[in-house]
Amino acid sequence: MPHPAADYYAHPTAVLDEGCQIGAGSRIWHFSHVCAGADIGEQCNLGQNVFVADGVTLGRNVKVQNNVSLYGGVVCEDDVFLGPSVVFTNVKNPRSAVPRKGAGQYQTTYLEQGVTVGANATIVCGVRLGRYAFVGAGSVVTHDVPAYALVYGTPARPQGWMSAYGHRLAFDANRRATCPESGEQYELSATAEAVRPLPKNEKRTSKN
Repeated sequence: MPHPAADYYAHPTAVLDEGCQIGAGSRIWHFSHVCAGADIGEQCNLGQNVFVADGVTLGRNVKVQNNVSLYGGVVCEDDVFLGPSVVFTNVKNPRSAVPRKGAGQYQTTYLEQGVTVGANATIVCGVRLGRYAFVGAGSVVTHDVPAYALVYGTPARPQGWMSAYGHRLAFDANRRATCPESGEQYELSATAEAVRPLPKNEKRTSKN
């Protein structure tokens, strides 16, 4: 149970093991369980029936929707969104008869700032999702995902690019695109394998 002077909210049905760290302004809802050794940042929101294991780190403003289990080795930077029933793993070759719980056994799964993972997607352990990557609902991610990439399918494959505000980007002949909501401009690499946001001093209209 939370300390009476805690600066976060935990529903009375939530289980918070002694030794977990929970940042100010975070909210933990019905039937969720945060294990000792978990580190949850400020302003996070954990929905109903969320499990957070020892060795999980969540940054600031991470939103975890209902029925998500985060196992040891999962690291989320700030502003990550995990949709309902997203699945994580931490061992690539599990066997019931072969214990693999211990130091060095769990693989790290790293989600950089602003990543979105859609409902019912599966993220296989050991991958890294780049800044503002967007994983479509129901996908199975088995490899690293570049920053700003849109991936979906089984297995997930690149399908386009997304802005930091979550809009699909349409690049012109000069490899430039503008987010329709924020107005931020992006540049596609010459190899079409990476996208970067343009600094303000580089933003300009396309050449005639």
